[in-house]
Parts: sequence; C-alpha cells; structure tokens
Amino acid sequence: MLNLIKNDPWLEPYADAINGRHDFVLRKEKELTQNGKQTLSDFACGHLFFGLHQTEKGWVFREWAPNASKIYLIGTFNGWKDDKQYALKAKKNGVWEIELPQNAIHHEDLYKLHIYWEGGNGERIPAWATRVVQDEQTHIFSAQVWEPEKQYVFKVKKFRPKRSPLLIYECHIGMAQAEEKVGSYVEFKEKILPRIAKAGYNCIQIMAIQEHPYYGSFGYHVSSFFAASSRFGTPEELKDLIDTAHQQGIAVIMDIVHSHAVKNELEGLGNFAGDPCQYFYAGGRREHPAWDSLCFDYGKNEVLHFLLSNCKFWMDEYHFDGFRFDGVTSMLYYSHGLGEAFMGYGDYYNGNEDDNAICYLTLANKLIHQVHPNAITIAEEVSGMPGLALKVEDGGYGFDYRMAMNIPDYWIKTIKELRDEDWKPSSLFWEVTNRRQDEKTISYVESHDQALVGDKTVIFRLIDADMYWHMQKGDESDLVHRGIALHKMIRLLTASTINGGYLNFMGNEFGHPEWIDFPRQGNNWSYKYARRQWDLTDNKNLNYHYLGDFDEAMIQTLCSIPRIQSSKVREIWHNDGDQVLAYMRDDLLFVFNFNPCKSFTDYGFLVPRGSYEVVLNTDNPAYGGYGNTDDSIRHFTMFDPVHKRYHKEWLKLYIPARTAIVLKRHK
Repeated sequence: MLNLIKNDPWLEPYADAINGRHDFVLRKEKELTQNGKQTLSDFACGHLFFGLHQTEKGWVFREWAPNASKIYLIGTFNGWKDDKQYALKAKKNGVWEIELPQNAIHHEDLYKLHIYWEGGNGERIPAWATRVVQDEQTHIFSAQVWEPEKQYVFKVKKFRPKRSPLLIYECHIGMAQAEEKVGSYVEFKEKILPRIAKAGYNCIQIMAIQEHPYYGSFGYHVSSFFAASSRFGTPEELKDLIDTAHQQGIAVIMDIVHSHAVKNELEGLGNFAGDPCQYFYAGGRREHPAWDSLCFDYGKNEVLHFLLSNCKFWMDEYHFDGFRFDGVTSMLYYSHGLGEAFMGYGDYYNGNEDDNAICYLTLANKLIHQVHPNAITIAEEVSGMPGLALKVEDGGYGFDYRMAMNIPDYWIKTIKELRDEDWKPSSLFWEVTNRRQDEKTISYVESHDQALVGDKTVIFRLIDADMYWHMQKGDESDLVHRGIALHKMIRLLTASTINGGYLNFMGNEFGHPEWIDFPRQGNNWSYKYARRQWDLTDNKNLNYHYLGDFDEAMIQTLCSIPRIQSSKVREIWHNDGDQVLAYMRDDLLFVFNFNPCKSFTDYGFLVPRGSYEVVLNTDNPAYGGYGNTDDSIRHFTMFDPVHKRYHKEWLKLYIPARTAIVLKRHK
C-alpha cells in the first residue's frame, strides 16, 4: 500500500484511482526513458538539440514543426527574405534542420522562421529560442543570436538552499525599483538584493522571467519559454544576479508557467506551423475559459519533452534552485477548478482530473530532483488535492511544498467581515495550522495576488485612506495605530506556525501603501504603481520602517531555533472570550492578546518549568508600539503541586491589549 493511503485511511476508498495514477507515471517514465536505458534527465535535453547552437564548423539550427512544408531562417543577416542558403531540410519525426558556416550569422543578429504550410505561411519566433528582444519603435519581437565571446562563469558552482526554515521573498525584477520605469537585473542585484539579505530572507522567488509579450500580464502569459525576459537585461546579467545571491546564501527559484501559454501567434506557439494544436489540446480544451490563453496537451510526448527540457534548461543554464509552479489547480482538473467546491475526497477522484497533467507534474518533480537533489519545488494549488507535496514513491506528486492558500483568504475574510471584538483565537490558530500532516506547506499572509489593482493589501484593509495622511510619526490616527499593531500580529502568527516555509511579497513587509497597476491604456501607460517606494521605509520620520524592522526581528527570532519548521506547534492556551492565545515551539513561547481594549495583569499559563525572557514584543517602541511592558524582566514559573508530575508550572504575565510577545525558555 502506498504511504499516501497509509498516512490517511480516509483515502482507502480511492485506492484504485491513486494506484492507477501512480502506475501511469511509472509506465510513462519507462516509455520516455526507453525502458530505463536512459534517465529522465537524459530525456529532458531538448534544449541541447533544438534551437540555434554554435558548433566547431559554424552553426546548427533545429525546430520541431511536423505540419510545415517549407521553413526558411530569415533575419538581419539576409534582409528578412527567403533565401535558399537559409532553407531548412526536413528530417524524421517532424524535425527540420539547417547547418550554416560561421560567417552566416553573428552575435546579436535578429532572426525568425518563415514557415509555410498547406494553405498558408507566417513568420514565427523559434519555440526553443533562448533570447528574444522587442524593437523599441515597432514593438515587434524577434529572436536574437546570443553567443558572446565572453561567457559568464559562475563563481558558486554548487549551491545548497537553506530550509531551516525556508524564507521566501517573492519579487519582480521590473517593478522592484523606486523609479517609474522597468527595473533591470543589475539594479536588482545592486539595490534590492542587499535589502533582502539584511531582512533575513534566504530565498527569492522571481516572477516574470520567461519572456512574455505583455508586461502587464505579470509574466503569466508566456510566449518564449526558454528566453529570459530581455526587458530586464541580458542573460549574463541574470546569471550574475543569481550567482551574487548564491554568494550571499540566498537561493533563487523561478515562478515557472507551464499551466498555459499566451494565445499570440506571431510571438508564441498559438499556431506555430499552421497547426493550432501542435502544442495544445484540441477542441474545447484548447483555450482556457478564464485566462484567455492556451492549454498544453500533456498527453503528447513531444510536449512532455518540451516542458521537461524547459525545467532542466533553467537549472543548467542559469543555476536556478527550483521552481514555484503556477496554476497547478488549473492543470489538475478538466474544469480548471472553476466553479468547484472541493468539499470532500470524492471531488479529487471523480473523473474530472487530467491524468496527463498529473503525470507531467509528477515527472517534472522527479526530473528536477534528479538534476538537482536539493532543488525546491512549490505548487500553487488551491483545491487541496491529497499527495501533492508527498514523495513520488509514496504515491504523491513529488512537490517539496504546497502553498497554504487558505491562509491569506482567511485573513482577508476576517478583516473584512469581523469586528476586532469578534476575532476568535481558536479559529485563527486552527486556520494557520490546518494542513495535511504528511505534506509541507509555504505559509503566507499575502502574495502578489493580494496586491494587484482592484484588490487591497492587508495594511490597506486595516488602515485605508489614513495611509495617505497619518503615517507620519506623531500624527498617527487610532486607525493607524490599530493597523500597525495587527499587521505585526497577523504576520507573527502566520510565520511562527509554519511547517515548511514562509513567503512575503516585496514591500509588504513594511506595509507598502499602493496596489500594483502595470502600464496600460486605462492609466495612460503609467509606471506610477508598477514600482516599490523604498523611500517610505528608509524615512525614519514615517511609521513604515517600524513594520520592516519588526519583520527583520521576527525572522531572526524564528531562525534562532534550529529547524523550527519541523518542531511541533504545541497549543498552551486559548480563550475566545479574552481573545488570548498561547503556544510553544521548542523553547519559544508565543503569547497573543487580540483583545482591542482589554489588557490583562497576571494572566496565567501552565508551561514547562523554567525562566522566560522576552525576545520579541510587538508593543516594543522600536516597532511602533507603546512600550507598556518592561521586557528586561525575566519571568519565573511558579510551582504547582497539582501539575508536578507533568513538569508544568504557572507563568503569569502582563499582556497589553492588541499585542503579541515571544519569550524564550531557559531550563
């Protein structure tokens, strides 16, 4: 019996489906690896065969286009005209090839394919192109020959990501700058990376790396899957950024998009060689009903080859340490999860699941960890599919972590719908610890999703318009004081109860006030809201830095306990009437008083005997608090003969209203 079922007996009625999916993966892997004659890693080397490559004799270019009748390589080197010298030859299995002398093309030349098929023809960017640029005047995209004489040499040859715990800083290169423009890889390395390192995060998750025609898509409508977006700079500059991060002990994972592709035909794969379904499903399954995009046909071995090679390419070529897979829910189900409630286990095994996509995701995880045993893979998945973050051999899909997407939704719902007096600590605690015990999660209060135009960040939900008028020190309104206090408490409760990792979107740690709105016609193509206002947290006359300083202190506190993410979260006490919650992790005691108006004197808990010192306090004036307690005092437990056998004693504390305190136990 697979461990997925052993770990959860409630899954036994669905054993046939679970075993069937597992066996399907094993059969497909056997097929792709020629009955084990090669590895998945050997199979996923399409990027070394297809596309443009320099050889000892000159150049070789290959493309998969089974529906094509003629293909020409066109570009700046031949006036963008069909030329017999640049005609590709048809090989087996839909592969086209051309070999060229060294002087036929040069570094930085622009090129495309002119593909002919029965009844039509068109210019296309090669599917395996590793460099794609946009003309500033015409806005037309073209592939670019990229073979600089001086290749980037990584200083860090092998990097092992830290996971104790995994602390992820989600970021976007283009909007990371304070200036109203598109930021660069170099600027991010020089200006933003030092901030991330100082804040204590040990992993950056970079969005929008794969080339995409529309900047405002946030990188989720990908056109060229093997090309790092040239908006932000050159391949060498991205490699330098990743290498520099590694030198500072920071892992780099990529927000990879294999759940769908842009519909564009000129820039993307939408109608590559006169066959709209070369890469995508046919019929009604071809188009995604909610995203205006195309859905890959994961049942085709050629598509598996393309996507698996894409995973390996980014690790081999750029030294990415792993991936956060976008839109996994959409991949898992024929319905894309739209309109589904997912109320019981039967909803995961009712025939609505795309076994081809499940097989691809499982193979991708096997491949990634075969290439880089310490790689990090994270699934963005909202339905709760069992086994997603369980090892493949245990019957799972092989992800290291799954996003705890219930948590941000819960915080938003709580802030929107409940008065402060109605926040129940028992409910809060249950929500942040509600997860499958055999799967690791990434907990977070808000990601980029909650910061997009039309939505609101947590700080803006708490403070609203007072963000604009009362964030200066000495001029705070009651709403600002409330927002600052709850912002810290919400983050501390979420981060301190993780069982895998914690994620923050850039700027949210200091309460960035503006939503994200990329340049578009509706805002006159403005970059005003597609940036981060770092000056707000740098200005010590404003309250923003308090939140950033607290975030840094919180991370330091969590990292003070080795492997805190693996330690048990032990509830000590909750009282919904008082709105008080207490729990321990290792020797750290976390005490929360969510009561908006009641402070408690000599509030007692039964805890392991010893002395306790305050190591973090949201009410500390250094973090924008009132300083209502003396944190230099060491608190000693008091003997109680009734609880002697349990080695528990009473700890009594003063807990001010709307504060959280972290104490460290000394035995």
